[in-house]
Amino acid sequence: MKTKIFLFSILLFAFLVITSDASAQCSMCRASLESSVSQGNNNFAAGINKGILYLLLMPYTIMATIGYLWYKSSKANQAKMQKIYQRLRWRA
Repeated sequence: MKTKIFLFSILLFAFLVITSDASAQCSMCRASLESSVSQGNNNFAAGINKGILYLLLMPYTIMATIGYLWYKSSKANQAKMQKIYQRLRWRA
């Protein structure tokens, strides 16, 4: 279990580092960024890109949390059912 958490954290970190160079914007943002970059303001473009990545990350984080909680609940329920089954089996 610890190795799975370790691998997941490494993959998450790798995705965050790799996607930091993504440059996907809407057409209005792109026009605004092109005009600011042509004037020599590169910090504005980097801030917009990081904001987009931040907004992209939140839904995936929420879904991963829900999936993890669902998985843990399923495992706990499965263990509980297994104990009940074993009790019934020994009584018969």
